[in-house]
Parts: sequence; C-alpha cells; structure tokens
Amino acid sequence: MYHPDSAAVAGALLLIDFQRGFDAPFWGARNNPGAEANAQHLLAAFRALGAPVFHVRHLSSDPQSPLTGAGTAFRQGFEPRPGEALIEKSVNSAFIGTDLEARLRSGEIGRLTICGLTTPHCVSTTTRMAANLGWTVALVHDACAAYARNADTGFDGGPAFSPEEIHRAALAQLHGEFAEVLATDALLRRIA
Repeated sequence: MYHPDSAAVAGALLLIDFQRGFDAPFWGARNNPGAEANAQHLLAAFRALGAPVFHVRHLSSDPQSPLTGAGTAFRQGFEPRPGEALIEKSVNSAFIGTDLEARLRSGEIGRLTICGLTTPHCVSTTTRMAANLGWTVALVHDACAAYARNADTGFDGGPAFSPEEIHRAALAQLHGEFAEVLATDALLRRIA
C-alpha cells in the first residue's frame, strides 16, 4: 500500500550491482556476508511503501570480467519487477552514460537510499555523484560489501588491507560529506 508521507521520507532505493558475477573467485575474500539479506529487507520495505526502486546493473566492457555474460544476471531475489527502473552502466557511476539523473529529476525524487556492491567502487562513486548532483543520500553500510581484490597491490608496497578495512575506510570517507551512513534497521525505522 502506498503511504505518501513514508514514501517521501524514503525517496528512492538504488540497488547497485547485486549480480551473479560477484560470486566469482576472481574478486577474492569478501566482508559482510549479510549484505544481500539486508538489501532484500530494504527492497521489501520500499516495495511495500510504493516508493521508487532502481536496479543498477554493471555490464563490463572487459570481455574477461565476471560481469559479462551470465555474470550480468541479477542474484536471486533482486530481479526487477514490472514498473521498477533498470539502469545499465559500464563504469563505476550509475549516473554516467545512463538516464538515471533524468529519471530521478522527472520523478521529483529528493532523497536516495543506496546499497550494493562494491563499497569502494560503484557504491562510493554513485554516492559521491548523487550528493554532488544535489540529492540527500542515505548509504546503508550493512547492505554493502567489499572484496580483497587488489588489496595487496597498493601504491606504496605496504601491507594488504582486509575487505573489512576497505569497506570501513570507504564508508568513513563518505559519511557526513556525501551521505549519512547508517544501518538497515535504522533506515527501516525511519521510513516505517
């Protein structure tokens, strides 16, 4: 059932890259195994409110990427329903080369709730751009995750960062400047 006040507080939900390609060993170790379950709680809540949902999918231009072919498919439970927007991108930002900004503006959506994969890449880039373009952003940290891939190839030859360190560092850079970083339960209480 649509609740105008709650839906306005909720704004729109952006689900970033919940795709099968992220199951590939290529990415390395990962933090936050509960990210998908938390994101599905958010998705159910936004659907129950009748609030807009945008499904973002990465279509890699690198033929060796796990995010090509079968890897572009959404994970089970994240498939768009009729009437929900599908945004397809080939770079880290969901705003570059897509009509996401135009859709949000035409829908007069002022707030965004963002979650997805991966925290330091597409989630961070999309969050930064959303804030720079004028949206108020809630970034749900326990509905995001990071991988260890390339963690040991740092610019200075220093020690590798764990997926949790990568995740927390990315969130720390976003919180207070580009987004309010909060947990799933806090977001759900806010829009209830």
